[in-house]
Amino acid sequence: MYENQEWLGLMIGNTRLHWGYFVGAILQKTWDIDRIHKWEIEENINVEIVVRKLLKNTLETQNIKLNHQMPLLIASVVPQQTVLWETYPWSDMITLEKLPLQGLYPTLGIDRALAVLGAGTKLGWPVLVIDAGTAITFTGADVQKKIVGGSILPGLRLQLSSLIAGTAMLPLVDIPIELPPRWAKETATAIQSGIIYTVLAGIKDYIVAWREEFPEGQIVLTGGDRILLLTHLTKLFPELGATIIDAPEVIFWGIAKIWHQIY
Repeated sequence: MYENQEWLGLMIGNTRLHWGYFVGAILQKTWDIDRIHKWEIEENINVEIVVRKLLKNTLETQNIKLNHQMPLLIASVVPQQTVLWETYPWSDMITLEKLPLQGLYPTLGIDRALAVLGAGTKLGWPVLVIDAGTAITFTGADVQKKIVGGSILPGLRLQLSSLIAGTAMLPLVDIPIELPPRWAKETATAIQSGIIYTVLAGIKDYIVAWREEFPEGQIVLTGGDRILLLTHLTKLFPELGATIIDAPEVIFWGIAKIWHQIY
């Protein structure tokens, strides 16, 4: 019966809510929405009712009907959001303890762990996942499905906003769609150049180091800024860019693996 079971996966990220709609183990559709905040819920209003209404509404935008007792698997890196969505009666939280990976450590983000699990399950081990989201993270696992480690740095927009917040005279700029000149002649472009080229150089360095240790390992790129970074990376380092797998749904592959274990 579970082959035709409709269910939902929810990854609560630092910036948005990432949704996946499944039938059995097959991911049918993904979409993102803004997070709900506690202060948006009126006092003396049942939080569960609000959450179920929001769930119903977001499903309707995707032409999906909220069926009675539709299961919801939740992973979260934002505790305040977790508390809200756990009020949904048919929800189940995904924690590190439920992941069939070795070498997990308590402070490892569930998003990073699920992405590695999904990538390795779908594409093979060893695997390095680069997540270009609010933060840019690198997470690797070996052929024994053991986490070998990784790193975290501020994402592109976080780097831009920190410059503005920490200085008095620098202008607000956006991430460039086209590669900026490396040697800029005005301040806004200089900021873009500094962030883009150092991030791309850092990504290249990690990929080269990964290849040296795991020559047969897969390299996967996910996250909201993945297309922009992959485009720029391929332009600067064509051979390197060609080896990177674009996998926007990798976390949901990991959630599907957990669904198999539970059901």
